[in-house]
Amino acid sequence: MIDAAYLETLNARLHELENQMGTPEIATDQTRMRGILTEHKHTKTLRDLGKVYVDLVQQIAETSEMLADSGLDEEMQEMAALELEELQTQLPEAEKHLKVALLTPDPADDRGIILEIRAGTGGDEAAIFAGDLFRMYQRYAENMGWECKVLDANISELGGYKEVIAAVQGPEIYKRLKYESGVHRVQRVPATETQGRVHTSAATVAVLPEAVEVDDVAIPAEEIRCDVFRASGPGGQSVNTTDSAIRLTHLPTGLVVQCQDEKSQHRNREKAMKVLQARLLDKRRQEEDDKRAGDRKNMIGTGDRSERIRTYNFPQNRLTDHRIGLTLYALASIMEGDLDQLIDPLFDHDIDEQLQAQLKQGQVEH
Repeated sequence: MIDAAYLETLNARLHELENQMGTPEIATDQTRMRGILTEHKHTKTLRDLGKVYVDLVQQIAETSEMLADSGLDEEMQEMAALELEELQTQLPEAEKHLKVALLTPDPADDRGIILEIRAGTGGDEAAIFAGDLFRMYQRYAENMGWECKVLDANISELGGYKEVIAAVQGPEIYKRLKYESGVHRVQRVPATETQGRVHTSAATVAVLPEAVEVDDVAIPAEEIRCDVFRASGPGGQSVNTTDSAIRLTHLPTGLVVQCQDEKSQHRNREKAMKVLQARLLDKRRQEEDDKRAGDRKNMIGTGDRSERIRTYNFPQNRLTDHRIGLTLYALASIMEGDLDQLIDPLFDHDIDEQLQAQLKQGQVEH
């Protein structure tokens, strides 16, 4: 799969990229610099994991050769056999990590996201659940050291959100949260239920990678209609006395974005544009994924937003992810932001699917 000669090729490429980063024409071009930094990070990871794998293969060969030596005494034979067993145990994991590094990385993996959560079926309880989901993601962001800022929110009268949109900033956020898009269903006794009956309601989550300069998501001014209105709170009450809220309509697609979180009209427009660009980028990525539907139909992370992906059963403290058949009896801790126990299996499953797809296409050599 990989050998010492290939490692030398990777080392040469790293030196080449480092030299490019020091040139004035690259240092002053943010788009090209971002691309080179991304390639450098990926190449270095591949080189480091490749070295671990090559070293293991070499040690296994040398230890096997030692065991074949009939001149070794019994104690040395036993030590060599134990060492060989340990090395062979480490090899499959090193091989898997290397195969993952050989996969073409998603250029959006290292970006921040636009997180959109909307109440679905279930009335007031759906809005309360949407608020609970947002709090869960906020807690996870805090645990990861990420920054989470609300861009727009439509607060429900009984608590929670009819809709909330937030920007989450930090490293590798999309890589971790891209599997969250879809319909989240909840089963529990609502606070408004007087007879103790379990109700089912739902909320939808959309995780959109932030658009950056390299994506070239330019929106001509003539394609946007901008409406200005007065921000309002629950029940339609006015929350400020100036027309600072912004609603942007992208005329070619009909996409509508509004922002009323800031008191400044300029800041609200800036935030609304950020969300609109992310939605247009997501639309483009979805269209590209549809063209490759045959290759990605079984993979998670690019699924239909209307798909029910998960059920949160509060009476039994149970969470089930329907895409991979994962059931965890740890709902309380998950709702407090302990999401790694859920995200890690999703990530591993997606990687396995991608590896299987590439093996079928002959893109990963043995």
